[in-house]
Amino acid sequence: MSDVQQRIDDLVKNNRVVLFMKGSAQFPMCGFSGRAVQILKACGVNDLKTFNVLEDEEVRQGIKEYASWPTIPQLYVGGEFIGGSDIMMEMYESGELQQVLGGQ
Repeated sequence: MSDVQQRIDDLVKNNRVVLFMKGSAQFPMCGFSGRAVQILKACGVNDLKTFNVLEDEEVRQGIKEYASWPTIPQLYVGGEFIGGSDIMMEMYESGELQQVLGGQ
């Protein structure tokens, strides 16, 4: 595992809810990242760890390889890859995301 993959793995495994995004929870830098943060807030997540991929090009590229997922944002809960903002929205609307977040 490369250094960047190890850094990503540590973040994912050492935090219950991690969102790799553009910007921060307070200042999202793209609409998809903003929507992801809003969904998590609506689910009552208060232990969200965010990582701004715009501040680290290695992580920005490495996270795409880590989950074999080409886009950002990416949500991880309990060390498991959940998906991007579209999947998060579908799961939120069906109630599945709330179950995943509550069951950890």
